[in-house]
Amino acid sequence: MFTFLTMQVSLIARSWLAFEITGSNTGLGGVMLAFGLSSIVAIPYGGALSDRFPKRRILAVVGVVQSATPLGLAVALATGTEAYWMLIVSSVLQGAMIATMAPARLAFVSEVVGREHLTNAIFLSMSTAQVARVVGPAAAGALIGAAFFGLAGVFFAAGALGLLSLLLLIGVPPGDPPIPSGRSALGDIVDGLQFVRSRPDVMHLLAVSLGVVLVGFPHMAYLPLVAEELYDAGSAGFGLLNASAAIGALVGTVALANLERRLLKPYQKRAAVLFGVTLAVFALMPNFYAAVGVMALVGATATVFQALNNSLVLALTPVEYHGRVQALLMLSFSGFGLAALPIGLVADAVGIRATIFGLGVLVLAVMAVARMVEPRGREREATI
Repeated sequence: MFTFLTMQVSLIARSWLAFEITGSNTGLGGVMLAFGLSSIVAIPYGGALSDRFPKRRILAVVGVVQSATPLGLAVALATGTEAYWMLIVSSVLQGAMIATMAPARLAFVSEVVGREHLTNAIFLSMSTAQVARVVGPAAAGALIGAAFFGLAGVFFAAGALGLLSLLLLIGVPPGDPPIPSGRSALGDIVDGLQFVRSRPDVMHLLAVSLGVVLVGFPHMAYLPLVAEELYDAGSAGFGLLNASAAIGALVGTVALANLERRLLKPYQKRAAVLFGVTLAVFALMPNFYAAVGVMALVGATATVFQALNNSLVLALTPVEYHGRVQALLMLSFSGFGLAALPIGLVADAVGIRATIFGLGVLVLAVMAVARMVEPRGREREATI
């Protein structure tokens, strides 16, 4: 909970600071590009590390960096020395840390609960992240505009939350890795790629995740512009849009936590299609409160798709490959970071409303192509 609160509060504050400094979609896209480039470099090694070292140690290192980054920005703001390049550095560090943390965390969950309860555990684990998305953006958005607190105070709060997450790691088991393979880190990465290549069903799920996240998830980077330019709602409106998406996501993950395994695949497809539809509808909303309501549906469908896709991938993957395969899933989020800058250029040219509508249509196109190229052979659930 505290780890995700740190991430969410930092993300809101960093996005708003980027908007204040640059005032453009391109400036926001540049911050996301830095995140994407960093994570795409770190992802292969993050997966290999989670299959080679105790996962608690990995999460502790990530926690230290995640605490230090917002604290550094807080000091810069308090002393009046903030600059756009600092946001780029912060995004680089966060991209690398998320790419390291996510494979370790999800692989850790699957080891703790076993395959029988894997889907339930992933949904409940993601619901924790959604609670943080409700509390973090709403609080950060409100406090940014508070005279006694301000943007610097929000960054200080994010650093303090990160320190609390480090203290709570003391009670977590070490999460020792499986028996060492005897290969180098690069050898383990290559071995993971060879496993995916041998499994068309896993490869298809990874490709679907990449496509949907690449074209659909960049909308999150431009919510500051939606709140300010379309609805004149300011930082509080930005926080409310994020909180609405998180509430929808929380309801969706809790409601489907006990979904039967045979329903995972059909519900995954439906969630992706509904995500594209609701994203396009969100772009057409004539007033702010209507947009807030539809954003809850966007958050629900996006998160349910992600949780179901993760569950399917882990169910089809032997435990010794969990970290590396989860790292490949993280490529989706690097992709949306890389896509944010060119999408920002499009938004500056044609407007943010038309751009977000186009992203929803592209999600539907991705799912249409995925249906046509889906492997027809029977999926093989892992037995290890």
